[in-house]
Amino acid sequence: MLIVETIAKIRRQHFVEGKKIKQICRELRLSRNTVREAIRSGATEHRYTREHQVFPKLGPYLERLDALLDENQKRPKKRRLKTRGLYDLLVGEGYAGGYDSVRRYAKKWLAEHQESSNGAYIPLAFPPGDAYQFDWSHEQVVLGGIVQTVKVAHFRLCHSRKFHVIAYPRESLEMVFDAHAKVFACFGGACRRGIYDNMPTAVDTVLPGKEREFNKRFLQMCSHYLVEPVACTPGSGWEKGQIEKQVQDIRNWLFIPRPRFADFEELNSWLADRCQALSETRPHPTIEGKTIEEVFQEEKESLIGVGSSFAGHVEHECRVSSTSLVHYDRNHYSVESRFAGKTATIRVSADRIRVIGNGELIADHQRQFGRDKTVYDPWHYLDALRRKPGALRNGAPFQNWPLPASLQQVQRHLLQHLGGDREFVDILCAARRHGLEMVEGACRAALAQGTTQGEVILNLVSRAVAPPVIEEISLPAWLKLREAPLADCGRYDLLRQQGGGPCIGMN
Repeated sequence: MLIVETIAKIRRQHFVEGKKIKQICRELRLSRNTVREAIRSGATEHRYTREHQVFPKLGPYLERLDALLDENQKRPKKRRLKTRGLYDLLVGEGYAGGYDSVRRYAKKWLAEHQESSNGAYIPLAFPPGDAYQFDWSHEQVVLGGIVQTVKVAHFRLCHSRKFHVIAYPRESLEMVFDAHAKVFACFGGACRRGIYDNMPTAVDTVLPGKEREFNKRFLQMCSHYLVEPVACTPGSGWEKGQIEKQVQDIRNWLFIPRPRFADFEELNSWLADRCQALSETRPHPTIEGKTIEEVFQEEKESLIGVGSSFAGHVEHECRVSSTSLVHYDRNHYSVESRFAGKTATIRVSADRIRVIGNGELIADHQRQFGRDKTVYDPWHYLDALRRKPGALRNGAPFQNWPLPASLQQVQRHLLQHLGGDREFVDILCAARRHGLEMVEGACRAALAQGTTQGEVILNLVSRAVAPPVIEEISLPAWLKLREAPLADCGRYDLLRQQGGGPCIGMN
């Protein structure tokens, strides 16, 4: 078979230099038929294509191999056999040929029966306000000097291509709720449809076709915002190709190199500013002469108005420990001590942990995302302190309690005396009933008088809560003094000098 370089020499010598076929054969040491074919065919490359593949040993097993390939192709991808596995099955049935014949035939069969992964896609067009796309990505940032992997929620309006991203430490359902609330507030509305992949936080069961069993709370959120959720076909990322491309673009634009921030609040503020700046400068991919932001301003009129935010929390039943703590996500949070040993409900949102007991709020904490942390609220243990005031000295919830300076000074003085801890617990109970500010004022007043006694402070609080009312007494005219008596303490000494003895009435 002639190589490309030899064919090029033959063509140049004949058509450019005008040499005869006989001369070309002599110089290149080729046969006349070979040279004549290269000149007359006009081809620049000769390829040999076998019209019929001969299978001397595989022939009797071709029908069986076709059946195995067809059966294998219908299986889920994770359960499909490799070509080596098909070869082993044939060997077990008596095939004595080589593996290479099976491999070549299987490759040709798959090319004919399997849809190409690089097939053509149909471009999608969306009217204004019709749909948005949502997805998660994992990015690396430096928070507080530590490299962390954060989960980034991506939103994109399909018509205007307006986008927004928010970073979270988790990819859980409450984070999905929080992201939707913030993005819809930022966009000023929601679309009629939301296009998602089959994320486990939203989809409980993937049914044939487009049917899905969505999470109940996720459906409640979509109903609140009047959004119809649509899940993509598994393995068909092109159905939400805009958001798939956005994940790559945002990574290149905003997360390479790693951004550095103090916390998530600072990071998300920067992300919001950068998304807005990029929308104002980047041109719309299909509408010429307009930026993404300009098309978005036109699309805003077609968005569905959003009223109040969805109550984006998830609930978990728990049991309060004997130390008045509940456990969630590897951390502990304190609750009112009167609920120790009882059942309560934890309401988890993106940034808060709230505990409900018998229909009332018994704890509200900032959510922690580390592990093995214990968050105390000392006021939760006040009822227990009334029974065990001695725990005020070494109780874990009361270590480094940030009380006002006047209360800390009163506490130091009272704990130096016997029974002082019980007096200070009474002061704390007054603070819970009447407010910390009022008790702090009473402590300052008592310290100004040079005392730290609990009775004095509680008396000052009582007088501040209900000051005494002095009623004016009206007297008849004949009982009123015409001349007010003058107070003269010197009269006592004068009477002693005159009488020389004890005064009258001084027995």
